[in-house]
Amino acid sequence: MRYAGLAIAFVSSWCFAFSGPMAKFLNQAGLAPLESVWLRMAGAGVLLLSVLVVVRPKALRIPRGKLGFFALYALVAVAGVQSVYFIAITRLPVGIALLLEFTAPVMVVFWVRFVRKVRLPRSAFVGAVTAFVGLGVVVEFWQGLRIDPLGLALGLVAGACCAAYFLLSDSFGDEIDPLGLIAWGLVGAAVLLVPFARPWDMPWEVFGTSATLGGHTLPVVGAFLWMIVVATVLAYILGVTAVRRLSAAVGATVATLEVIAGAVIAWALVGETLGFFQVVGGLTVLTGALLAQTATGRAKAIEEDEVRQPVSV
Repeated sequence: MRYAGLAIAFVSSWCFAFSGPMAKFLNQAGLAPLESVWLRMAGAGVLLLSVLVVVRPKALRIPRGKLGFFALYALVAVAGVQSVYFIAITRLPVGIALLLEFTAPVMVVFWVRFVRKVRLPRSAFVGAVTAFVGLGVVVEFWQGLRIDPLGLALGLVAGACCAAYFLLSDSFGDEIDPLGLIAWGLVGAAVLLVPFARPWDMPWEVFGTSATLGGHTLPVVGAFLWMIVVATVLAYILGVTAVRRLSAAVGATVATLEVIAGAVIAWALVGETLGFFQVVGGLTVLTGALLAQTATGRAKAIEEDEVRQPVSV
């Protein structure tokens, strides 16, 4: 069961990793980043809702009093993460943008410690420091910023939104089905992004064309469908299945492979390469993020055990 869960989480991370490269093909064809985001949210949301209506209709129930939570999840954890990430990859290689997004576990460490006031192991802070040192190596701070400053800022904002995704995903109870939450989150994000994406002004004619990047040519409609079906719906379904077989902490740890997978896919499809310092710094950031994430998950488990224990009088 555990090995099957790890395998599913591994496949999920690779599915997610296709979103950036596919979005680059859409952007190359003439779609703006927010238009690509809206297409992903709307297409995947409608598809996932349709699947759940047939196979698990109870998953789509929104418990009374949770409407605000669903709205916040759609705004920050879905629309925020995807919009800022899709804009960031117009200024950064996919691997670097994903790396910045996956500083989220480090941000979670500081939130849990200083906002929730939860005591954390020293290894959590060692991981945080390690991640920031690695980030300094990635940007080659000793030579000034070697990557686009605005892209760097956008990547870190995406990381903050991703941290909110982790925190929100960790706070809903058993009355909410994870897949139902994701489906409504995608649809809600699409609705929220309508005024910005302006789908009525979108150049829909690009779907009859092809886009070329890194020496590879893909039909735009093919890149769109792959992003919707594989990089979103299938990726989320596999991710939720993996967490149910493992745990949120282990599943999230395996999910960090998306950074490596995204860099490999971007190299293979769009010809993006990373320099020596980006690779070394990236591995350092991932090591620190994994340390921070593991320590935070362990502290949370201990805290929950203490809460469940009867109080002696």
